[in-house]
Amino acid sequence: MSSICIDGFNLALAKGSGIATYGRNLLTNARAIGHGTQVLYGPPSGRKKNAVVNEALLVDADRPARKVRKSERFQRTLTTRFGRTAHPILPSGEVIWPSRGGGRPEADYFWAAGDLYHYANRAFAAYRTDTPVSFAATDQARAPDVMHWTVGLPLHAKGAANIYTIHDLIPLRLPHTTMDDKDVFLDLCRTVARRADHIAVVSETTRQDVIRILGVAEDRVTNTYQAVSLPPKLTGRSQAEVALELEGVFNLGWKSYFLHFGAIEPKKNLGRIVEAYLASGVTSPLILIGGRAWLDEPETALLRQVKADGGPSADRIRQYDYMPFSMLISLIRGAKATLFPSLYEGFGLPVLESMALDTAVLTSTGGSLPEVAGEAALSVDPYDVQALTRGIQALDTDEALRDALVEKGRLQAAKFSPEAYQARLRELYAKVGA
Repeated sequence: MSSICIDGFNLALAKGSGIATYGRNLLTNARAIGHGTQVLYGPPSGRKKNAVVNEALLVDADRPARKVRKSERFQRTLTTRFGRTAHPILPSGEVIWPSRGGGRPEADYFWAAGDLYHYANRAFAAYRTDTPVSFAATDQARAPDVMHWTVGLPLHAKGAANIYTIHDLIPLRLPHTTMDDKDVFLDLCRTVARRADHIAVVSETTRQDVIRILGVAEDRVTNTYQAVSLPPKLTGRSQAEVALELEGVFNLGWKSYFLHFGAIEPKKNLGRIVEAYLASGVTSPLILIGGRAWLDEPETALLRQVKADGGPSADRIRQYDYMPFSMLISLIRGAKATLFPSLYEGFGLPVLESMALDTAVLTSTGGSLPEVAGEAALSVDPYDVQALTRGIQALDTDEALRDALVEKGRLQAAKFSPEAYQARLRELYAKVGA
């Protein structure tokens, strides 16, 4: 079978991301259908003589960036656009990868090119050209047959079929919710569209956006959706065990609170969630999990004011910047409902994760969320605070409604099983001869 390489751009982030989860799922499911797997990293340090050190640098703790003279930065930006070479790193068995980051990716081996992503992005911003990457193959590490970029990046692999996943075009559809340079973003999307042997998307909504806005032919864009894949060691824990954990750690009862999780950014609609929750008058606590991302001030303004006032409403909302994955799974399982009424999503994995964990969901009619949720969630207009309020009140008091949504949600999540995802990946990779 062919060998599939993905980029490690998001995998290398200390706290991960939704796209890092997507990348790990790609590796797992590509292996499940018989492909070899590889990852291309761009660590800040260059190649060293020692193999163990080279692997260690892929997972090194965040350190202050080395100061680079302006002349050196200019030179590296200028030369990067002419091409970079990635060198193989074979797993040594000596490096313990961080478990909270997902552990060592399911890859046969790795490739590394120092500061690849940083300087490729700089080169594109300056010269509007993407960077070619060559692979220095050896007897132990052969170059990939397919390079699957998990996000639109100004890079392409020489000698391989290039697939790019476009998760959404939110900077163009909802420009007020992002800080992207829209000219650069559109130029990058167009470059990716021209360069790609094929484009993957994660929803029919994004597929139609790509076809319409970027002018890509329909037969060059394949919707694979995503897979819901949760560790059995977490999902298999008994209700009693999880309930005891929630009580001991958070002083929360089983199915006694609402949950919202996701980075604090405008599209997540946190401001309206808080407004609707407070207006609902429910006493079930609201647990918010997510760190600050961008343009978060308007989204948290009401929350900050309520917390500052210190009145009764302040105790109804608890906020956590970060939560270990295992504990997040427990919180999802124990929630009365997950509130995820985003303005727009390219997919919306939290909806399916909640359904797979037998938790009712309130979501929105924005973007791809109707595709993902189907008829298994309470869906409302994300801009309508009164509708959000009524939804929260209904979920708080109507146990029969919650039970019905849990039952439907379990069936809906099954449509996005690993097996279904693997079938869609087979179709995708077959289109580039893999």
